[in-house]
Amino acid sequence: MANKEALRELQSRLAERLQAARTEARTASWLAVEAAGQRFLLPLQEAGEIFPFSSCVSVPHTSPWFLGVANLRGGLHGVVDLGGFLGLKPVNLNTTDSLRDQLRLVALNPSLDINCALLVERLAGLRNRDQLAPADDAAAAEARPDFVGQRLRDPQGRVWQELNLAALARDEAFLRIVG
Repeated sequence: MANKEALRELQSRLAERLQAARTEARTASWLAVEAAGQRFLLPLQEAGEIFPFSSCVSVPHTSPWFLGVANLRGGLHGVVDLGGFLGLKPVNLNTTDSLRDQLRLVALNPSLDINCALLVERLAGLRNRDQLAPADDAAAAEARPDFVGQRLRDPQGRVWQELNLAALARDEAFLRIVG
């Protein structure tokens, strides 16, 4: 029970910080998330509301990474397993309660004109440009989709991959949910 309360407090603090960060003028700021054991940065201007994951209704004949649809504040949203879509390990929805309690849906900003939410395994807070430096590694030279931005390293040496949600919302593979 204490874990759930701590998680709710963390989510409340994150929501407050998200709102404060949106009102501040920063060069770049991101919502940090983890999916399939990887770290990702989602631009705050392109991310929408965050919801706890409870369930969604599956849709037949769709790709395995398209988990179904969920009612989020009265709006029907497609639910995409971020790790599964990126070709990484799909999320395990039959996991322990403590791990399932960390699952979150990050809705895309309504300005992107797509009712979609990304399922991530964990929220990791907010990051801004002065907390990160470019990661100089071989992966930066690889060909990658338009929605994949730069790789950045935090002071602890962890590498984060930036994802451009506006470009993701226009990506043909992302829009093609039929399996």
